Amino acid sequence: ALDDIERIEVVRGTNSVSYGSNAFLGVINIITVDPALTRGLSVSVSHGDQNVRDQGLRLGGKIGDVGDFRLTYRQQNDDGLNNRGDWVDHYQSRLVDFRSDLTLSERDSVQISFGQIEGVTGVGRIGGGRFFGQATNPLRDLRQSNTYAQVVWSHVLSPNSDVQLRYSYVLDKSSDAFDIRTPWQTYRLNQSGDEGIRHELELQHSLRIDQAARLVWGGSWREDTMRSEWSLPGQGVVNREVARLFGNLEWRPRSWFTGNAGLSGENDSLAGFHPSSRVSANFHLTPENTIRIGYSYAHRTGSVVNYRGDWRLKVENQGRTYLDQYIYAADRGMKPEKVDAWELGYLGNWQDWRASLDARLFYEKIRDRLFTIDMGYGNDQIPSTTIPIQNVAIQGFEYQFKWQPFDATRLALTQTFAHIDSDYLASALAYPNTTLSLPGTRREDIQELTERSMPRRSTSLLLIQKLPYGFALSMTAYWQDKMKWSQNTWSEKYRRFDVRLAYPFRWAALGGEVAYTVQSLNGAHNEYKWSNDPSDRVVDRRQWLTLRLDY
Repeated sequence: ALDDIERIEVVRGTNSVSYGSNAFLGVINIITVDPALTRGLSVSVSHGDQNVRDQGLRLGGKIGDVGDFRLTYRQQNDDGLNNRGDWVDHYQSRLVDFRSDLTLSERDSVQISFGQIEGVTGVGRIGGGRFFGQATNPLRDLRQSNTYAQVVWSHVLSPNSDVQLRYSYVLDKSSDAFDIRTPWQTYRLNQSGDEGIRHELELQHSLRIDQAARLVWGGSWREDTMRSEWSLPGQGVVNREVARLFGNLEWRPRSWFTGNAGLSGENDSLAGFHPSSRVSANFHLTPENTIRIGYSYAHRTGSVVNYRGDWRLKVENQGRTYLDQYIYAADRGMKPEKVDAWELGYLGNWQDWRASLDARLFYEKIRDRLFTIDMGYGNDQIPSTTIPIQNVAIQGFEYQFKWQPFDATRLALTQTFAHIDSDYLASALAYPNTTLSLPGTRREDIQELTERSMPRRSTSLLLIQKLPYGFALSMTAYWQDKMKWSQNTWSEKYRRFDVRLAYPFRWAALGGEVAYTVQSLNGAHNEYKWSNDPSDRVVDRRQWLTLRLDY
């Protein structure tokens, strides 16, 4: 739940050495609030237009003399984006989350967390395609759930060394089942009828070697199992195991220099063995000014479906075939994407001015970018598959400037400028009769989708202002350049302004906050269109009131 989040760290650039192959182009790290800071009972309600109906409850307290706990319940509801096309949008979710931090001894502590979130989203189309008079993509609910549990045990070996053992469990389920009835049989379709389970065990050792060096190293084992009625028919449970060793060394021989080096190796039962590496140097010109340069090498493997998926649609009766389409076949020997990433950064922390600047130049070369193409264009008996098709170069500049000119005023400005180039691999163009081998719009659309898949310029500006009588105002502005959303559609550039006015209060033992929030204050805009209709996927102005009571 948003109220349980202390801060969110967003780090651009590959970090596979620390987080594994999925940390290919960035990491989003969410740090939650310590349960010791959330004691008591807190109740919140939000009510506004577009059917915003949110409720929340949080209970925190002590567990004897050994620790603290936090229990959170959150329910959210809204009508989503406005219905201005051939679809109906809506969203509902319920979340239960528990966390406890326990101190077992002077050297041992345990953190336990578990919970579940369920969501229902509207999908489908009004009128859509037809088969024997039945809609092939009707309006329906997509139901998803995530159940998770984690235990982290920490043990202090010495003042300069500690070890951490972590086990986590995740269960994901989804379904959007519907029926198509023919004169002789009813077919049950469930394109999202998936279930995935993950078990992960990780051991990490941190130690200070001497005054100039620190080391973090360890290993992990992960097992993923997946079952899918649509993507993995007839295969039952498909298993995937990933074992990983990693190490990161920090070395500071002089006050003006800090070096970092990392290395990891990952063995994947589906994708094979792949190494990742990282090295960087930080030059502290003064206590307030640092320049850094770094290089990383990493890879990104495909999903279970990319390595094991195999499905087709076939409808027949009394020897007559009405539909026979081989949709997708996996490549069990598919090679992963690889990236070489360079960065040049500057960090300024000017305490006298109460300001900071974090700026970064980056260049990322992605080799063997994976893409799903039609291998037998126009032939329903030749399935699509995922193959390497391009080399991609991403280069750009980004910065974040923070400033507190007055005690009551805080500003944050963030901008990113990026440019993407791509070249097709000769091996991808050599396949006969595919969407790539046929010159023309399809090949050009895919290349344009790659090169415009992120905005070339995006800006955000945040103002936090304390007002008289205890009021607090926050205003956020976003400017985003146009980008490709699919091969055939664009998400047009837009501006968006959000405002929140809050009044925190306390009366004896009762505290809380009243807040008024407006999103898209400047009016409606298009966002992430699914069609070329300019009225599709419209984000209208939305506003609501929130009341939170703390006991």
